[in-house]
Amino acid sequence: MPRISLTLVPAVLVAAALAGCSSTKDDPTAKWTPDRIYTEARDESSSGAYDKAVPLFEKLEGRAAGTPLAQQAQLEKAYAQYKGGEKVQALATLDRFMKLHPASPAMDYALYLKGLTNFNDNLGMFGWLTRQDLSERDQKAAKDSFESFRELVTRFPESKYAEDSRQRMQYIVNSLAQYEVHVAKYYYSRGAYVAAIARSQAAIKDYQNVPAVRDAMVVLVKSYDALGMTQLRDDAQRVLETTYANNSELKYSKEEKKSWWKLW
Repeated sequence: MPRISLTLVPAVLVAAALAGCSSTKDDPTAKWTPDRIYTEARDESSSGAYDKAVPLFEKLEGRAAGTPLAQQAQLEKAYAQYKGGEKVQALATLDRFMKLHPASPAMDYALYLKGLTNFNDNLGMFGWLTRQDLSERDQKAAKDSFESFRELVTRFPESKYAEDSRQRMQYIVNSLAQYEVHVAKYYYSRGAYVAAIARSQAAIKDYQNVPAVRDAMVVLVKSYDALGMTQLRDDAQRVLETTYANNSELKYSKEEKKSWWKLW
């Protein structure tokens, strides 16, 4: 191990002290009160300058450590990160908040914001606009979002965020079902009828009472027909027509196969 000359120590200490003074001078918040930092951070966030708001909230966390204001800073930092497109950072901030403050009266908001951060409003029937291979799309974020909303409405049914969370949960369920239908269509279009049947059946079994189930039934009947499985096709067709009797587009016969493509 190399030896350090003791004659260099004072110089090193002086340099460190000067660097500390310099960093203090460069920090415009050094003499600010926690209230002022909070006000400035809120102003930046309100104006959409989330990249400026986040470091201010971080400073506030340190200055007001152990106080309700520090908790508020954590939550508002997470919101600024979410709005600024820093999803990973926002989730990390929220997870840390929930770990440190499990009894916080703002826990319902933390869960709601976590659900929003994972919530993807491009799920469902419009997902094909991304031009991503539907068989490879990751639905983990949607499921994580659902779990956050589910925990919120279970633990805090009277929360002001509960009703919106319930609506988003319903949307997510249908989106996940629609994802299965998209994958089933993907397989069907490539002649992988057995795989298309499996994904359609998964949507029908796992996601009941959502609009996407009808489309899953459509793919199921088409796939059975393509495989020449007439009995299963006719059985599925009867279920389809019975369940969605008022939808004239679902009428099917061998002479009218083209009408099926109107649904897609």
